[in-house]
Amino acid sequence: MADHFGGAIFDVDGVLVDSPHERAWRDALKELMETKWSDLRPSTSYSPERFTPEVYQQVISGKPRFSGAQAALEYFDVPDAERRSRTYGDRKQSIVIKLIEADEFTAYPDALRFLIAVKDAGIRAAAASSSKNAGLFLRQIRLDTFAKENGLESEHVTPGLTLLEFFDADISGRDFAHGKPHPEIFLTAAAELGVPPEECFVVEDAVSGIQAAKAGGMAALGISRASDEELLAAAKPDLLVTSLDDVDLGALAEGRLAQTDV
Repeated sequence: MADHFGGAIFDVDGVLVDSPHERAWRDALKELMETKWSDLRPSTSYSPERFTPEVYQQVISGKPRFSGAQAALEYFDVPDAERRSRTYGDRKQSIVIKLIEADEFTAYPDALRFLIAVKDAGIRAAAASSSKNAGLFLRQIRLDTFAKENGLESEHVTPGLTLLEFFDADISGRDFAHGKPHPEIFLTAAAELGVPPEECFVVEDAVSGIQAAKAGGMAALGISRASDEELLAAAKPDLLVTSLDDVDLGALAEGRLAQTDV
């Protein structure tokens, strides 16, 4: 690990926000299988019960929209998956936008506390999600309100501050030549923070994200929020926790990812 951390890179869905993406992916495919693609269904392995949280985590999570759509269709043996991924991805996007506009999501309190502490420790922070919807979430979350309600004082939290404005860089939703587990998105985030990759750590809840961090020469902090610790552990993060409150903040100043003593 580095002598110190100068940059922290955060995925959004599943790390900072309990987003409705999984619900939107599931609802979109169910709708298509009951309408436009009803004639295909008997020849696929799809059923609503088979679209589990584990399938979402292992097959879709962390991928750009149409890559995730194609991967899901291939998983369920849907014919002509690459072509149909456009229809599936677009329908999912329509559903998730409606859910976001209806405030059908919440921010994780442990993540907001950790993010504020990271900035207070002098570490620059970037948001780096594959999702083009990340900015919609981040703009709607008032960090000043959260800090006030939780008795948190920080020179970095000013009146009217949104979560999006709190970051030193935001590269979420950009089109990259390579998706995770390729490190391109995280290497770009490090460059825009002005911090060498080896002095950055990445906070991720998906296997592909942990793999991307490691491939980019960065430390990987895995957060398990979906009872998927075994799955994430197999990707070999430098630290795996079930709450970001369990990260030793003092160790960050020494360039280490460590868990607090319980």
